[in-house]
Amino acid sequence: MFVRTVLAMSLSCMFAGTAFAAATAEQPLEPQVVSMAEQAQVTAVADPIDPLATSASSAAISPQEQQDLNQATRTLDDLQRAENTTADVGVAASEATTQPATQAVKASWTLDGLNNATWYDNIGKGQFPVYARAHVMLSNSYASPGAIDGTSGKNTLKAISTFQQINGLKPTGELTQETWDTLVAKQGSRPAFVEYTITQADSKVPMVKSIPRDYALQAKMPGLYYTSMSEMLAEKFHMDEGFLKQLNPKTSFKVGDKILVANVSNKLPEDIHLIVAHKGAKQLYLFNSRNQMIGSFPASIGSTNTPSPTGTYKITGVARNPHYSYSPSNFVQGNNLKPLSLPPGPNGPVGNIWIGLSKKSFGIHGTPSPSMISKSYSHGCIRLTNWDANNLGGKVKSGVTVKFLE
Repeated sequence: MFVRTVLAMSLSCMFAGTAFAAATAEQPLEPQVVSMAEQAQVTAVADPIDPLATSASSAAISPQEQQDLNQATRTLDDLQRAENTTADVGVAASEATTQPATQAVKASWTLDGLNNATWYDNIGKGQFPVYARAHVMLSNSYASPGAIDGTSGKNTLKAISTFQQINGLKPTGELTQETWDTLVAKQGSRPAFVEYTITQADSKVPMVKSIPRDYALQAKMPGLYYTSMSEMLAEKFHMDEGFLKQLNPKTSFKVGDKILVANVSNKLPEDIHLIVAHKGAKQLYLFNSRNQMIGSFPASIGSTNTPSPTGTYKITGVARNPHYSYSPSNFVQGNNLKPLSLPPGPNGPVGNIWIGLSKKSFGIHGTPSPSMISKSYSHGCIRLTNWDANNLGGKVKSGVTVKFLE
């Protein structure tokens, strides 16, 4: 019972559309206003919160922690100024084109084509094997691009910028020759993509045919599980589900089928000393005890209507596969005027992990819609892909400082 209480969390953390099945695009919530008469008919319940949270507006930090925060803020300010946010991520703007843009098209989407894709001038915007390989190498170097899809874009730019910052390169977010060579050196002989055979163990992962929108119906389900083998495998290999299907067009995703997947790791550095949630960049940055940036994830952090908190807080604990407590005292979903407990699962409103903060009702957690991370808004919490949130939850310790930066 205590575990369920710890895992319960407020719907102030509810994200746009996360009550739906993972395949449903996230949409801004439009909470229904409940009249006083209707409120009187609702059983009074306390807002479900992390019991380890405090009522303080911000956590007390030491002078050394404040010094570290100030230094991290300066680092991120410098990074934001250095990033060329309007550039094509594949363009080294100061260099002339030496190879035709059609080179990107010539690189095939086969296993060999993906693993042998290489950098060239003026790659431009789009979906190319060179970006797919770069995504895997970035992910394995702790600069997460989010859901791997082989496409240029803001998440790719931010991941490249983080990688450059970590490795002492100018953090422009552009995939330069120097950046590419450093990525390849870090990756070593490990291929970016591999062939994977779907196993019996994969088939035993709990699944459901679909997930209804209505919370009352969700509450009756045994779990908010994956809705297909392809969805489960995409998450297992940190990939966009559509991209996984694109690479394997003739696959039925049954036991014994061989598929191409990203060769990702689930590792992070041990020394996570400080976490900065940068609202403007829609990015979560990790710093070590020497105040060096060591990793980052794309993130959805609040919105104009439901902003995330300001200030500095502490990690209070980690709960995996949490139940989700719905309370109409926060807002009403559909016709549900009574509190509900939604079962755990990767397609739950907070994914399959909750990292609590010392701010009531707020935390870092997963999502049922990984491809929408940093492209949609949250209702105040810090939302990551399930795999990034789980990797972070496996390393972060209680007491680690979390700073919200505008």
